[in-house]
Amino acid sequence: MTRSNADALLAGNRLTLAGYEARHFGWSVADKVATITLNRPERKNPLTFESYAELRDLFRQLTYATDVKAVVIHGAGENFCSGGDVHDIIAPLIDLPMPELLLFTRMTGDLVKAMRHCPQPIIAAVDGVCAGAGAILAMSSDMRLGTARSKLAFLFSRVGLAGCDMGACAILPRIIGQGRAAELLFTGRSASGDEGHAWGFYNRLCEPAALIADAQKLAADLVAGPTFAHGITKKMLHQEWSMSIDEAIESEAQAQAICMSTRDFERAYSAFAAKSRPVFEGD
Repeated sequence: MTRSNADALLAGNRLTLAGYEARHFGWSVADKVATITLNRPERKNPLTFESYAELRDLFRQLTYATDVKAVVIHGAGENFCSGGDVHDIIAPLIDLPMPELLLFTRMTGDLVKAMRHCPQPIIAAVDGVCAGAGAILAMSSDMRLGTARSKLAFLFSRVGLAGCDMGACAILPRIIGQGRAAELLFTGRSASGDEGHAWGFYNRLCEPAALIADAQKLAADLVAGPTFAHGITKKMLHQEWSMSIDEAIESEAQAQAICMSTRDFERAYSAFAAKSRPVFEGD
């Protein structure tokens, strides 16, 4: 393959998403930080079939985006997300046969997979109601900022469903512990912001008026760091769940050797030698 052919191939796998026009939620990009706004505040920002699918497709595209290095997701108004829309989703599901039901549950699970596999760190800014599928969106993010008035609830048992939805039984225990996860998934009860923080679901609590700015500041700090290496960190955090310690150590040896070959690693050393702050460029 010639260099020109290689450049053309790579160009075809690069995307810029600043101009993306979302149909079912808000989307903006500034200084390589993307902000997703679930924007149905009159109903506490529920998800629909269409918003599930569009979010899944967008997170898949982020794998190839060159102009987005971190993502913030939040809800409009004073709530994060109330879950799947009762009238637009739950009511139609009652009448669907099993093959179509499985198509739906696989589609919602694919959204979580897309979030976990895109290289950008995802920060959920959680205020007010964070329930059902909304709780899954927050859980599937890499970091979560909450408020004292956040109300986290995995409501599936309240509607006659199992708590094992969209990876909850795998991911939630790794965040807050097996017993605490079991309590929330069996009972469907709400956990307060203070409780969620004490359990480790939230990295920290913020004042409601400062929540979005704090989340975007955290995202900007990540963007200013070695973003290629951040992508490796995210990959390994996810990948090592199913590894033995020996396998994890070997995988990290290989991953770190890759990072040592980047220009950002050289920049960090040069800045240290010059007693200055490194300016990372993600390559």
